[in-house]
Amino acid sequence: MLGTKTFLTLAAVKRIAGAAEQEAVKNKWNVVITIVDDGGNSLYMARMDDAQLGSVDVSWQKARAAVLFKRPTKALEDAVAGGRAVMMSLKNLVPVEGGLPLMDGDRLIGAIGVSGVTSPQDAQIARAGIEELARILSA
Repeated sequence: MLGTKTFLTLAAVKRIAGAAEQEAVKNKWNVVITIVDDGGNSLYMARMDDAQLGSVDVSWQKARAAVLFKRPTKALEDAVAGGRAVMMSLKNLVPVEGGLPLMDGDRLIGAIGVSGVTSPQDAQIARAGIEELARILSA
């Protein structure tokens, strides 16, 4: 039987990224925000004024890792910090907070990755995007 699949439209992605950007602006944080689809492919990337160049790649890696491992990158960070150093040998593992999966119920539909400030601050910005996704899905 064929099911239905929720996917991220460009309009939804722009709203999610916009909410994340508003959180960054509110806190005067210059970051890069990347959103990927459920295959880890880039859908959207925005580099705020004066955000460090290295954050372009890091934000994408965080988003992609959240998709590939189907969990927040904070969970990967916690596993490594808890002694699971062997995980560092896994390809595409990014054990740094700031990547969050985008979910429709229990279905993975993409991820958001943020880089540019401290990892907890990156995650705070990403959560603003998650909150906007919840508003989109409940409409």
